Amino acid sequence: MEIVQDLHPQTTATTTTTTTEEVKEHPQHQRFRDYKWWIRVSLYIVFLLVGQSAATLLGRLYYDKGGNSKWMATFVQSAGFPILLPLFFNFTPHAKSTNININDSSKKTKPKFSTLVPLYIFFGLLLAGDNLMYSYGLLYLSLSTYSLLCATQLAFNAVFSYFLNSQKFTAFIFNSVVLLTMSASLLAVNSDSDGSTDLPRHKQILGFLCTLGASATFSLYLSLVQLSFDKVIKSETFSAILNMQFYPSFVATCVCVVGLFVSGEWKSLNKEMKEYEKGKMSYIMTLFWIAVTWQISSIGMIGLVLNVSSLFSNVIGTVVLPVVPILAVIFFHDKINGVKFIALMLAIWGFLSYIYQHYIDDKKGKANKAHHPEVSRGEVEIC
Repeated sequence: MEIVQDLHPQTTATTTTTTTEEVKEHPQHQRFRDYKWWIRVSLYIVFLLVGQSAATLLGRLYYDKGGNSKWMATFVQSAGFPILLPLFFNFTPHAKSTNININDSSKKTKPKFSTLVPLYIFFGLLLAGDNLMYSYGLLYLSLSTYSLLCATQLAFNAVFSYFLNSQKFTAFIFNSVVLLTMSASLLAVNSDSDGSTDLPRHKQILGFLCTLGASATFSLYLSLVQLSFDKVIKSETFSAILNMQFYPSFVATCVCVVGLFVSGEWKSLNKEMKEYEKGKMSYIMTLFWIAVTWQISSIGMIGLVLNVSSLFSNVIGTVVLPVVPILAVIFFHDKINGVKFIALMLAIWGFLSYIYQHYIDDKKGKANKAHHPEVSRGEVEIC
């Protein structure tokens, strides 16, 4: 080893110096990337919470003031996709520069157009069917039963994530799933609204099966989206999120338009608009903002699936369940009780439990990355 150093003193010094500089720069670069990740995830959380809360409240306003079309309620959940067009012009041309993948092999494995088209069509059909089942469930079930069944989607997602996404379950994640499910269930059981209890038995059974099926389908949808990002799309750009939201929403909207005409509900829309309690303009604006807020919510949801996991995205979505009744107290003057606050506290506890698990994982990741450069540095100096 001493002979090698005597023959190539400059080379050895240069190699050692360069490696040392890389070691010094690496932690700063990694911290910068971590900050960007946390900021991005925080924005997606805000999009999902605000969008889903607003869309749920506006959906209730639609039904309370005279709206009753199942296909229209399904249509507006996906029809807002044209508002994403300005984002396409701003982000899609710069997809290469915004790609945060470090591995260059992702460019070589870029999926073909013929592969993406069937994928987007499949997700669009799945999304349309899921939205329709939710619309039937909300129409044929009491609010308490509907909310209770919606809470099961987190449990469904935990199962799908385990088998499709190799999700690891720790004590904190398990605690989060249990607490959020308890929060939504507690809120549902103590709901003040009895809903449509005078409906025929067969319609209540249909609503039960549709809502349960919708919860399972939505959970499967999130897990499959994550699987598609990992195995097919292999891109972590914002344009990839836009594509996953835009094209399936377009397909789902087309399906809803066909369903609106085939079912004959389009004939009653003019009458529904005229008889709407707040007037025609309010009817149009309510549906418009429902469509917009669902798109905002979906961007946040898919962004969290891409940047974290489908289970985390569902966890954030479940947090909304106890938040919406609190907002309903403010905007709709609903009755308030201690159960709603308990449900909210359980939801926050479950959310923080999940966040803490990611904090632990992040610290372990930093420790491992900090350890490996030291090993490389030692090897260079010895050799």
